[in-house]
Amino acid sequence: MHRSAATCFTRKRKLDFTTVLGLLLRKGVKSLQLMLNEWVLGLAEEAEPVSASAFTQARAHLRHTAFIELNQCAVVEVMYRDDTYRRFKGWRLLAVDGSKVVLPDSADTRASFGQIKYKNSQVEGKRTYAMASVLYDVLNQVALDSVLAPARSYEVKLAMDHIVHTQEDDLIVADRGYAAYVFLAALSRQQRAFVVRCSSGSFGVAQRMLNGEGPDSQIATLRIPAEQKKGALAAQLPLTLQVRLVRIRLKTGENEVLVTSLLDEDRYPVADLVEIYRLRWGIEGFYGVLKTRLDLENFTGKSAESVRQDFYAAVYLTGLESILTADSNAQLAQKELKHPQQVNQAVSFNAIKNEVFALLTGNEAAEVVVEKLERLFLTNPVCCRPERHVLRQKRSDNHLLNYRKRKRKICF
Repeated sequence: MHRSAATCFTRKRKLDFTTVLGLLLRKGVKSLQLMLNEWVLGLAEEAEPVSASAFTQARAHLRHTAFIELNQCAVVEVMYRDDTYRRFKGWRLLAVDGSKVVLPDSADTRASFGQIKYKNSQVEGKRTYAMASVLYDVLNQVALDSVLAPARSYEVKLAMDHIVHTQEDDLIVADRGYAAYVFLAALSRQQRAFVVRCSSGSFGVAQRMLNGEGPDSQIATLRIPAEQKKGALAAQLPLTLQVRLVRIRLKTGENEVLVTSLLDEDRYPVADLVEIYRLRWGIEGFYGVLKTRLDLENFTGKSAESVRQDFYAAVYLTGLESILTADSNAQLAQKELKHPQQVNQAVSFNAIKNEVFALLTGNEAAEVVVEKLERLFLTNPVCCRPERHVLRQKRSDNHLLNYRKRKRKICF
């Protein structure tokens, strides 16, 4: 099913299906050949070295859909197989967001994902990009659905495609780029609750509230823009929506407006909406893990398929880490300390990387592997300070380059 052809991986070879899968999950910042050499040296029996060319040919027979199914079966289904997962007032809190991903430049990636022009004071040109879009459970830290789309894809359209992966008790939260009528209407048609931040160019009533006009909380009826009416009728979307808009004054003195389907002000006071939108930051942290901790943009190949393999493998790893560290985080939470603690992700991702073959092959009892991992997870935990606020600072390009080259510590 996840092979490029029915005849692939049928012969007994060193680089079989499971091995190629495991090596892709062990992706690091070292050269491909060094990674392969470390794997060979770690084998129990004496083995001949494997060349980067041989691995590149073997991975071409593996489809990225293998990691999508792994995420669904080993992460999503495991997380929600009982009712012990975290909720917010009975809701499963799902954030949706997109992020541009810089790709290796090749004819294949340009044809599959496209390019975006860039220009600054010194240079201009084109760069190959993709658009990642993820539906993410911010409380349980798993990605329910993800897609790597062409660079010029419309984020709202990608978000609408995620709706099929939601259920009735889901509350969708999104940033201001998603305050589009068609997105809210698509959620309403499926009876999905939502909290979305409004931009300065969104609905007229939201624009007036951003300017300080009117009450801080009001029920309003949104109507579809005339130019979108034909498409809405074809898609069977409602032409009007009754929503609640809430204005929040930030510490900076600016106004922020949230639009929500939660109309009951007694059951969902403003403080709850503020907390829901604050929790949306979890998806920003998710992208931070992908791009920094797992160094997603340091791709191990230049073909479009290898890019997809690395992306979906990284998404799967984040969910696997959430599943495997759940018990350890629960133990740390029971400690009576000034600041609560949680597993250090630098430790957890490195430990999972080193034990990924044991997890995949089953050569070692799962209980033994998990026990070994939990001992490492409880090493050097980090403190959680949710009340801590650090002001953002504008950093120069040279400062950021120096951090990436000399200061940033690599764990994966």
